[in-house]
Amino acid sequence: MAESKQERLCETRLEVTGGASLFRQVPKWDGRIRCAFCARLQVEQHGWCEIAVKSYKQKHKVPMSEFHDSRPAVRPEGRATSQPEAGSEQNMVNFWPVRRPARILVVDDQPTIAGLMSQLLTMRGYEVVTAADVQQAQAEVRRQAPDLILSDVRMPGKSGYEFCRELKGDPATRLIPFVLITGLTDSADKLRGIEAGADDFLNKPVLAEELTARVKSLLRVKEFTDELETADSVLCTLGLSVESRDPYTEGHCERLAVRAAELGRHLGLDEDSMVALRRGGFLHDLGKIAVPDAILKKGSDLTLQEWEIMKQHPVTGENICKPLKSLRLVLPIIRHHHEHADGSGYPDGMRAGEIPLLARVLQVVDVYDALRTARPYKPALAHDKAAQTMREEARQGLWDVELVNEFFSMLVEQRSVA
Repeated sequence: MAESKQERLCETRLEVTGGASLFRQVPKWDGRIRCAFCARLQVEQHGWCEIAVKSYKQKHKVPMSEFHDSRPAVRPEGRATSQPEAGSEQNMVNFWPVRRPARILVVDDQPTIAGLMSQLLTMRGYEVVTAADVQQAQAEVRRQAPDLILSDVRMPGKSGYEFCRELKGDPATRLIPFVLITGLTDSADKLRGIEAGADDFLNKPVLAEELTARVKSLLRVKEFTDELETADSVLCTLGLSVESRDPYTEGHCERLAVRAAELGRHLGLDEDSMVALRRGGFLHDLGKIAVPDAILKKGSDLTLQEWEIMKQHPVTGENICKPLKSLRLVLPIIRHHHEHADGSGYPDGMRAGEIPLLARVLQVVDVYDALRTARPYKPALAHDKAAQTMREEARQGLWDVELVNEFFSMLVEQRSVA
């Protein structure tokens, strides 16, 4: 029975991602023998588990050759992969994710220095691009985000300090390691770099040994960060696969992610909270992966035993996401988005002041989307009817009255702008 459930899970994920596409988006191999989709520990070193491959093959009549992936013999910094021996079907699925060379952006207005650093790093297997000023560097970041930035401080136009501060202030680029290279020795200059968000410093003239050591160390940290982001992405994909089990909820997670973040912005919440709300939109019902289809699709006529199973999905979802520290702000959303202000909700029976704010924010958006969506047991409500229903239920003690009012104020503002 456990293997059957695992097979369904892997097969769903393969369909959602279009076969081999997600595998080729996983850039790093951490040495742990796990399925790239379901994270199931394997006896052999597969990218996917055998159950996933066989299930997908049988259903879609895909030849095994499509699951074979070529891979380089040598990787940057001497990381090697052995080539498979030909002749067995086992080796056709026994492959490794291809790891691309780390991409480093060098920003310096002196071509000699930029060229020297580029040559040193290229010799060690890195992909290096150079820029003569901040404007060129910004264009390169927009074109393809680097894994590491080495930037001079004093350049024509914007300084390295300004460039660093801008990148660290942008959620899309703030996790890129940034190294300032300077001939300045005053402690005040270094303090200014720290305040801008620099991850490290190199003094001119740059020593080759120090350059490669700092680069290698910072890229290792970036690799760990990327692994966390990959884990987040896999969980979000899993959340979408749960949604796909019910055709009536198509697009629900994405709508929640967008609208919850919009409501957070309307309320003046910080960026970390809005990121948590976006992730919460995809992950809030992740625990329903443990709820049988017969219960999930039944609607409102659940028996007491079935209802007890359904009420466990917030706890299950929290337990799945708990090992990831990057999701610490999302955990309260997952666990408490079904609590009610009057204490009648689940799983903990919390009352108004006890329910975390982010859970209440997503809850309001979730209720609105549910009312506006047709289900087998109910029709979709018009906007005005949904607003009336939510306000009445808020007065009865189910939802946060202030947040319900703020949500509909936000929708009115959006319509007036549109």
